[in-house]
Amino acid sequence: MNAMEFYTGYAFDAYTVLGAHPGPEGTRFAVWAPSARKVEVVGDWAPEGVPLAPDPEISGVWSGLCPAAEKGMCYFYRITGADGGAVDHCDPYGFAMALRPDGRSIVAGLPDYPFTDNAWMAARTKNFDSPLNIYELHAGSWRRHPDGSWYTYDDLATELPAYLAENGYTHAEFLPLSEHPFDGSWGYQITGFYAPTSRYGTPEGLCRLIDACHNAGIGVILDFVPVHFASDSYGLTLFDGTHLYDYPSGDVGESEWGSGNFMHSRGEIRCFLQSCADYWLRIFHADGLRMDAVSRLIYWQGDPARGVNTSTLDFLKVMNAGLQRRHPTAMLIAEDSTAYPKVTAPTEYGGLGFDYKWDMGWMHDTLDYFQKSPEERRQNPNLITFSMVYNYQEHYILPFSHDENVHGKATILQKMNGGYDGKFPQGRALYLYMMLHPGKKLDFMGNEFGQLREWDENRAQDWELFRFPNHDSFYHFRQELGRLYLQYDAFWNGELNPANFAWLDCDSAGNGTFALQRHGRQSSVFGAFCFGDRAAGYPLTLPGAGTATLLLDSDWQCFGGGTPRPAAPRTLTANRAGRLTLDLAPFSGQLWHWQPK
Repeated sequence: MNAMEFYTGYAFDAYTVLGAHPGPEGTRFAVWAPSARKVEVVGDWAPEGVPLAPDPEISGVWSGLCPAAEKGMCYFYRITGADGGAVDHCDPYGFAMALRPDGRSIVAGLPDYPFTDNAWMAARTKNFDSPLNIYELHAGSWRRHPDGSWYTYDDLATELPAYLAENGYTHAEFLPLSEHPFDGSWGYQITGFYAPTSRYGTPEGLCRLIDACHNAGIGVILDFVPVHFASDSYGLTLFDGTHLYDYPSGDVGESEWGSGNFMHSRGEIRCFLQSCADYWLRIFHADGLRMDAVSRLIYWQGDPARGVNTSTLDFLKVMNAGLQRRHPTAMLIAEDSTAYPKVTAPTEYGGLGFDYKWDMGWMHDTLDYFQKSPEERRQNPNLITFSMVYNYQEHYILPFSHDENVHGKATILQKMNGGYDGKFPQGRALYLYMMLHPGKKLDFMGNEFGQLREWDENRAQDWELFRFPNHDSFYHFRQELGRLYLQYDAFWNGELNPANFAWLDCDSAGNGTFALQRHGRQSSVFGAFCFGDRAAGYPLTLPGAGTATLLLDSDWQCFGGGTPRPAAPRTLTANRAGRLTLDLAPFSGQLWHWQPK
């Protein structure tokens, strides 16, 4: 690490110097605490504490070698702050931590795992013209053992990759895996930014999980939190007796969640965060980072009325540009609900440097539409069509995330209008529409089999629902839809080209029917939808003569609908005027392969 780059906010390798680094002569400790009067390491090997000395090369850093400190031993820093009081803190750059409520760090060093994913890493891309279908999950509540205990990283490595591959997912996205004291924060309020949570095992266990995913053809995206940190006293709060990591002003120093907001105007804080991002990508071979609450990095406290926060925007641009240079095939994803422009444009063109942005507008409009009654839907076709007005402004991911399945919002399937039996056909039509709409895909665990209970981080998903026909058939519909998404490049190749999308019908009849067409380099598909409660004889006009082959009908009996699945592929021929007529069941969608003549 270059000291001047650390002070000015341009270092991306601070973790190679700071933290606890075991070696043949013992463990070297280094911690940044510029206003501290005294710093001691208190560990299993030295409960009375070992004093550190001001580092001769890096101002503000305290360092020292402890010959008796070995891997696996717990420790913390006892810091006598500027006010004279002594507080015990975990290591900001600690690579492992004890299980809550124990807030101590663990001597671990950088994991030295022999990855076997060279072929994956060499072929990896940002998926702009390839499929990107993301399965978002919380590691502690995807599955659990019969006794209720968590799956470990190794348990997940055994079961998760094959499950995702057989369901047409390309990537897993984990809610934050950094160490956090409160289960109910889901990992978004962190004390150990560099420490994979010990709930599920060791850092090497996480390496094995990611390696197993890569060897099964599954990428791994990690949730990254560059906005705020947990306010627990042993964490970053008043670390050296001053507001070192956060703003000194309460108006902007505390987030809406009661956590501390990072002061991104300070170079050392920028290095802490951007080095952390580099750490997850470089050391663990993560294929991307989904950055949480980016709106809070664009505007003060996320409020446009407070104005743009220029220091955080500068931080974002420097961090993203640096990560793009160092990891050119990794994805940087913004969870951003604002209309701030050029979020996914390169920094050299005035953008923020992300590769993708969550399309929160599409998500809200679409779920609003499906929560409405059929009559209300007929009056609000704009909730379906509006997303294409702005679609080409950014590179979008369509998200049905954990936030839409918790806290009284109901799960995705439960949101569908009407009673239990009526939710499943609407859910099938919804997911077919989602898959056909331009943009990459993200869905939260449990939605693939129609979970109706809101997500609870303290229990596993309701896997027993597979015993019920509605859920089992819904799962198999989602499985076949995922397979078709991977098979036909019209779903994902060239989706940023407006010429590759067309509305065939924007509800011109006012009865909840829509049709859209997608083109790839090798295939063309179109979908027709009846989102209303009346069966529709649906005349369509395609661009000229051709043959349409039915790939999927959400109303097939094998998926829980009322239409028999044909024994042989069903085809329709359109004349030179491109006209053909479809029969759509209520609350259904059909996917057709189009071969022009």
